[in-house]
Formats: sequence, C-alpha cells, structure tokens
Amino acid sequence: MKRTRHKSDLPSKICPVCQRPFTWRKKWADCWDDVKYCSERCRRRR
Repeated sequence: MKRTRHKSDLPSKICPVCQRPFTWRKKWADCWDDVKYCSERCRRRR
C-alpha cells in the first residue's frame, strides 16, 4: 500500500524577500538546507 504525502506534511520555509511560506519540492530534495528563496524572482530581488 502506497502512502501519499499531504502537502501539510511537507517541510516549509518563509521566503525572506516576500515573507510568504513555500513548501518543499522534489527538485530541492538534495539541497533543501541551501534553499532560501521561494523563486528565482525573489532570489534576484534579495
């Protein structure tokens, strides 16, 4: 039986630029500790 993960179970952070919460994504599986911004736009605006 496959257990599906709900969005609320995933870790999340607050973006320092826009102050919005963003949740873990599969593409960040290897670098979640280094992720600080929710998007490229916020990363550029920092």
